[in-house]
Amino acid sequence: MALSARKRTAVEVTQFPQNRARTKSVPVPVPNPVVEADEERKDYFITRNGVTFAGSHLHIDLWDAEGLDDEARIEQAIKDSVTAAGATLLHIHLHKFSPNGGVSGVAVLSESHISVHTWPERGFAAFDVFMCGAAQPQKAIGVLEAAFKPKRVVVGEYKRGIV
Repeated sequence: MALSARKRTAVEVTQFPQNRARTKSVPVPVPNPVVEADEERKDYFITRNGVTFAGSHLHIDLWDAEGLDDEARIEQAIKDSVTAAGATLLHIHLHKFSPNGGVSGVAVLSESHISVHTWPERGFAAFDVFMCGAAQPQKAIGVLEAAFKPKRVVVGEYKRGIV
């Protein structure tokens, strides 16, 4: 038993070092991207405003939203988001929890993923939309707003893999 406790501590320290800098998330406006194409590269990195990065990762929080326990509605909203963003759906998996009816899931895309976690009892949904290449993840925002009619939307953007 002591060995198992020692292993767990070592893993926790390795994964979550004490001196790791804390990050702060703040809502930011998400502009329409201007993607500069580089035909020689096939890594699907994006160059926007002189910055090259792997992709845009949007954190979309919906507050006072409806239909967050409706698995079919969530699946359709994700599929519609993929289409609007110009991405390619490879696989989608959703799970509905009992008894509260929250839904968690992920859509795996050629361009990356969309994930969701809902708390219908609080009217809250957290969507992550990460896409690379020519896909336009910001177009998912309007689709999700139309599908769930939130009273408040908070969007943060993080550029992954800045070169």
